Amino acid sequence: MGVDVGLLGEVTARVDGRTVDLGPAKRRCVLAALAADAGRVVPADRLMEQVWGADTPRRGRVALHSHISRLRQALLGAAGVEIVLRSGGYVLMVDHADQSVDLHRFRDLRTRARDADDVQRVRLLTDAVALWRGEPLTGLAGQWAEAERDRLRQELLAAEHDLIDARLRIGQGQELVVELSARVAGYPLDERVAGQYLLALHHAGRSADALEHYRQLRDRLVEELGADPGAPLQELHQRILTADSTLSIRPGGGVTAQMVVPQQLPAAPSHFTGRETELAALTANLDQAGPDRTVVIAAIGGTGGIGKTWLALAWAHLHLDRFSDGQLFVDLNGFSPVQEPMAPEVAVRGFLDALGVDPGRIPAELHAQAALYRTLVAGRRVLVVLDNAATAEQVIPLLPGSPTCTVLVTGRTRLASLIDRHGARHLQLDVLTPDEARALLAARLGADPVAAEPDAVNELVELCGSNPLALSITARDAATRPGFSLAEVAAELRKLGLEILDHDTDPAASLPAVLSWSLHRLTDEHRTVFGLLGIAPGPDIALPGVIALTGLSPARARKALSALEEASLLERRPGDRYVMHDLVRAYAATTARDLPDDIPDTALARVMDFYLHTAFTADRLVDPARPLIRPEPPAPGVHPHPLHDAAAALAWLQTEHATLLATQRAAIVLGRHQVVWHLAWTLDTFHLWRGHRRDTLTAWRAALDAAPHLPDSATRSCAHRNLGDACSRLGLHEEAIGHLNQALTLAVHHSDPAEQAHTQMVLARAWGERREDQQALDHARQALDLLRALGQPVWEAHALNAVGWYAARLGEFDTARDHCLAALTPLRHHHNPYGEATTLDSLGLIAHRTGDHQQAVDNYHQALALFRTLDDAYEVANTLGNIGHPYTALGQHHQARQAWREALMLYREQGRDDDAERVQRQLDDLGPHHDAAQPPRSPESVNRPK
Repeated sequence: MGVDVGLLGEVTARVDGRTVDLGPAKRRCVLAALAADAGRVVPADRLMEQVWGADTPRRGRVALHSHISRLRQALLGAAGVEIVLRSGGYVLMVDHADQSVDLHRFRDLRTRARDADDVQRVRLLTDAVALWRGEPLTGLAGQWAEAERDRLRQELLAAEHDLIDARLRIGQGQELVVELSARVAGYPLDERVAGQYLLALHHAGRSADALEHYRQLRDRLVEELGADPGAPLQELHQRILTADSTLSIRPGGGVTAQMVVPQQLPAAPSHFTGRETELAALTANLDQAGPDRTVVIAAIGGTGGIGKTWLALAWAHLHLDRFSDGQLFVDLNGFSPVQEPMAPEVAVRGFLDALGVDPGRIPAELHAQAALYRTLVAGRRVLVVLDNAATAEQVIPLLPGSPTCTVLVTGRTRLASLIDRHGARHLQLDVLTPDEARALLAARLGADPVAAEPDAVNELVELCGSNPLALSITARDAATRPGFSLAEVAAELRKLGLEILDHDTDPAASLPAVLSWSLHRLTDEHRTVFGLLGIAPGPDIALPGVIALTGLSPARARKALSALEEASLLERRPGDRYVMHDLVRAYAATTARDLPDDIPDTALARVMDFYLHTAFTADRLVDPARPLIRPEPPAPGVHPHPLHDAAAALAWLQTEHATLLATQRAAIVLGRHQVVWHLAWTLDTFHLWRGHRRDTLTAWRAALDAAPHLPDSATRSCAHRNLGDACSRLGLHEEAIGHLNQALTLAVHHSDPAEQAHTQMVLARAWGERREDQQALDHARQALDLLRALGQPVWEAHALNAVGWYAARLGEFDTARDHCLAALTPLRHHHNPYGEATTLDSLGLIAHRTGDHQQAVDNYHQALALFRTLDDAYEVANTLGNIGHPYTALGQHHQARQAWREALMLYREQGRDDDAERVQRQLDDLGPHHDAAQPPRSPESVNRPK
């Protein structure tokens, strides 16, 4: 059973010859919209606009889904037809759409007619015209239906014109006289119809009548339009007047043969390189469109200088053979330093001139000009390139109505309505790949100079951010200074940045000037947001950060981001994050200098406080047992991002990590010492759990520099202690001990026993790193004595575990076991999973060293489960490294190998090269079929008690 959908009259559907009840007009409109784009996804938003227009109900999606469900029921039983939900919309899947939908059959017949001889063309076009059953989409109302109906009428008119031309060429002029007399009455000023009528009369032996009709038409044109007939019709009149013997047999036939073939494309870009993926996408857009589209439109978007026009022209010149009837080109001046965007009537007038229309024949109204333009290109293979468009309003009057035409639009904005309402395929252009960027430099400078200095070329590519305009400017500078090496050019670019990419006398050759044109259409508020984003810390930013930075409401902040994204000054990435290209960001920062001084300073203070206080909240959720050190209150109106649990906190810290580090660097520059110190503190646990050892070192070095500027003297001791710990973890032993001794001295000087205890714990860890286990044990015992006196059971339990760990390392297993078991009870009682996990890990070592390997495996598994629950990748790696030893002792080599492979992966991710090498040696010793009598030679990893 099949389906037959009718659109070229009243909207109908027949299943196996039976007409089905489609229901109300809105439902028939849904089917019509899907059938017009059969086989293609129609976005739900576009469907709702097509069905309801501006009157879309509040629950439009629910109503749309209801109509879709009813249509599915109506079409039930039709083989090869289905309405399918796809990402963002619906698609009518029909086997052989060119046979199942009359509109697609009509277009398929027209397409086949173009490549047929005249006799076959007459048959095909006759069949195509016969499919029409009156007005298309009869009974449907609304903006989309009216616009679609008008486009379909234009297609029918073009098909009828083509059919009459073909019939004239095969000698049916006499038979056409009556029909054309009626058409002339219906289209009294259409010169193509008039020309066909003149030829039919001439072929019928009524040349005098043809000349008289020409005279009447000329008089009417003069009277009503003040213009003579166009050159093609004048020429036809002259040939009839002189009884031109070739008139009845001229190749191509009809007035249309006299149409000018425009060739307006500028030259192909001489140094165009790369963009293979984008070129292929444009070609695929044309190849896949088929005859069922009114017109093929590709919209190329991207920021200034990214190479949109180059891509359009390069593709056009590669495919000139597809557009034998001409190429039209116009620069719409959408983003120009000296001109306003071109009015559409100016652009249409230019196209009409290029198509050979006599100036006197051009109507005064834009809609009439556009209609004449569409008529002239109907049925012709024409490429229309609309460069540098600012708005969809500029573009829409320039769109042909014929599927034989292809349109390329370039612009910095996304032209959303062009995509939504006219089916344009959007291609967002990004920077070049590194290979493409190097190829561009080689094309501009020559292959040999580029090959001679590969390091300098790579630096130039990086400094230019692979931006085509920046690379071209740099290449121009290098080419005009032959005495300079590329390394010198790179050094100058590194030093001067945007300044060297500026050009005072030629704005089009200046990257800052080109970028500035994108700001002209923005509001003052949006330009301010642009400047502030240029100085915001971090490589990208999310909406909550933008709200804190700008002080705007969420709605206004999102609107500003959308405007900047629309202008291709900002890119929205997955996760609702926004990022600028480095050079755009650098330019944005220069615009921030023009803002009143208090605006950037206040914005930076707000956003720094937002990141600091959200990080503080995250740290409390991740490790609530840490000592509470609260930062100063945030700036007025700044609220931390809400985080509901430890998992959300860790996810936020992971996402914003680079930004948090950048915030600390920015705080250093601005002298916000409190932010510098507290960011080091709040990030410490996250850095530890994720193995970010070098970031920890950098953060605490900055915090130590900030500490003397803070009123609380304890911050200096704490900074020395944590910096010492960071140095220890990186193997910087002497520096570590130096900072830890200073921390201890300050703690004693300020009579701070808690700080002394924590420092003793870190000293134990530092000496343990050096395998100085006795000295480590001495420091752990001193920490235990201090914490017992302070009455802090959780921290006392951590110290008990530390004593147990180092005692085990020294072979004092009974002492070690007693201390670790004593630690477990308070840690579990006070719900401290981290301390419990580290203690279980210590008990695993003790069990393994005393020969109870199964107990060791059990203890390690319990520790692993807790560390994984905490998402502490650092200690997960350590315990995985440890558990492999009792597995090996038990002969369970597969389990040992699995554990060590995961540990190796984590060590490498965390940059722990020494640990990675140790585990790799253990895996090598284990081998694929290891003998249990040959244990791996390396001891357990150094687990560091908290």
